[in-house]
Amino acid sequence: MSLFDMPLDKLRAYRSASVEPDDFDQFWAKTLEEARGHDLDARFEPVSTGLTGLDVLDVTFAGFGGHPVKGWLVLPAHTREPLPVIVEYLGYGGGRGLPHAHLLWGSAGYAHFVMDTRGQGAGWNGGDTPDPVGSAPSFPGFMTRGVEDPETYYYRRLFTDAVRAVEAARSHPLVDAERTAVRGASQGGGISIAVAGLVPDLSAVAADVPFLCDFPRATTFTDRTPYREVGNYLKTYRNRTEQTWRTLSYFDGVHFAARGRAPALFSVALEDMTCPPSTVFAAFNSYAHQDKSIEVYHFNDHEGGERYQEAAQLAWFPARLTP
Repeated sequence: MSLFDMPLDKLRAYRSASVEPDDFDQFWAKTLEEARGHDLDARFEPVSTGLTGLDVLDVTFAGFGGHPVKGWLVLPAHTREPLPVIVEYLGYGGGRGLPHAHLLWGSAGYAHFVMDTRGQGAGWNGGDTPDPVGSAPSFPGFMTRGVEDPETYYYRRLFTDAVRAVEAARSHPLVDAERTAVRGASQGGGISIAVAGLVPDLSAVAADVPFLCDFPRATTFTDRTPYREVGNYLKTYRNRTEQTWRTLSYFDGVHFAARGRAPALFSVALEDMTCPPSTVFAAFNSYAHQDKSIEVYHFNDHEGGERYQEAAQLAWFPARLTP
């Protein structure tokens, strides 16, 4: 595959045309206030895994609407003192899977909280969190569920779950709440950017080849799913274009990035046709904190840096998560 987006020098200067709603902050403040009206009720139950170097806890907490959301908390075995925590969000279609799929960050000495993704998991790994909220007709996938209004949009629920996951992780006695990072790739990267804009006291944010950024360009620039789900929906509902753009503007990573108050490490792949490079740079260039950097993988598609990016994070996190 050849390079298909802007040259790298133009990517570094690119700015999104996404228009921020006037009531963006009020919308999210109201959403989180409503969610916090439900008891977090975070429960941690030890599970037997056969892993001798790590302890695993099966987590349940109240997300959007008080709905139960699952997760794993993975800790280095025999932990006695509170540890910095890395809260991880998953890629599109995936679920939390089995505990032994999540060995890296606990092995590196961190508490590792993996949030399950409501309604997802049938694509890979398997999930354990249903989404009890229905929607009007939508194109298969999650991108257009409830898209007729920001109040009903699927990602309102998911981003709220993600904020509550940080609160749940911080509630555990072996987690140092003052040293909290979020990370994820693709959808997980987009969620991490959203949480960076909604939780003001994070210590670090790592967003790999992030999805859910620069909707005006992404949904008209690539034919790949998931972004293509929006175009396919609008092929049928021809009169809902402006309404759809309005809804998506409340969930655009570009606007969350402008509120990011923690150091951030991004990654981008220049042959990525799922999350085109310009959409990733749109979020990166808007990111507010001065301590930000981006790893560029010139000849990769949406797999991005994979293990190389994990190695970069292993080198980057300690300076941000040291007391």
